[in-house]
Amino acid sequence: MSEPPMREIECFLVLAEELHFGRTGERLFISQSRVSQLISALERRIGTSLVARTSRRVHLTEFGAEFLESLAPAHRALVGVIEDAQTKARNIPTPLRVGFQGAIYDSIATAVSRFEKQHPRTSVTIKELPLGDPFSDVLAGRIDAAVALLPVEEPELTTGLVFSRQPQTLAVSVHHPFSELDVIDAEQLAQICLVPITGPAPDYWQRVNSPSTTPGGAKVPTQGGASTVQEGLSQVAFSQVGLILCAATAAYSQRSDIRFVPINGLPESALGLVWRTDLECPHHRHFAKAIEEAHKSPV
Repeated sequence: MSEPPMREIECFLVLAEELHFGRTGERLFISQSRVSQLISALERRIGTSLVARTSRRVHLTEFGAEFLESLAPAHRALVGVIEDAQTKARNIPTPLRVGFQGAIYDSIATAVSRFEKQHPRTSVTIKELPLGDPFSDVLAGRIDAAVALLPVEEPELTTGLVFSRQPQTLAVSVHHPFSELDVIDAEQLAQICLVPITGPAPDYWQRVNSPSTTPGGAKVPTQGGASTVQEGLSQVAFSQVGLILCAATAAYSQRSDIRFVPINGLPESALGLVWRTDLECPHHRHFAKAIEEAHKSPV
């Protein structure tokens, strides 16, 4: 088997992004004619056209697009292997970038500590995710995994662990009539304006975590909007609106001007550890195990 034509592959990947021979040459610090030579060499090697060229535009052929779809993940994986080897050679801990919605509970902090002790060459770095945008960073590769509220139905993502099933609560001001109740029924949500979660979260996720109707179909009025838990709680504290939060977040967010009232009739909330399926590595499963162990026997 011949050696992979890495320079030709790199040129093709950049051209597939730029769709312009001149800009491709600028990015690779080579001439436009050299770009054309490399692409032609790759096409001869494969045996068919990958790029269609006209005087006005450049685009991938149907075969070229299919080739790109197969090539890009393999190239990213190869680059990742090389970068990982370089990191290990420099004796620098490999980072595991994990995003979290809302608070990092004690059990999660325990899991991070346990994981780093078990895998001393890997350090966990933390990023807070917007409440209404749980998946963008992990899909884009800006983080390696996300602890996100379920449901997760993105075809590109793997849900490696489901944990922290919690009842739902309604956050209201201590001056709201609901604050005097021990529990409310989900149908009573139609009697209060809820602060909706704002962001690009999918519709199926919004319906569960920021419902616009009660389980019985009554419309739930909304007012304002929040992209983080603290934004939502700030609006709750000074007005007559409510915010739905899981019991764990409610316990973490206790304050004197807000009451958290349990809600009967809504499905439990749950968290999932998710990552991009095509970028899965052993550390994802190891971190999932650390979270699972922390929830079974918190330290």
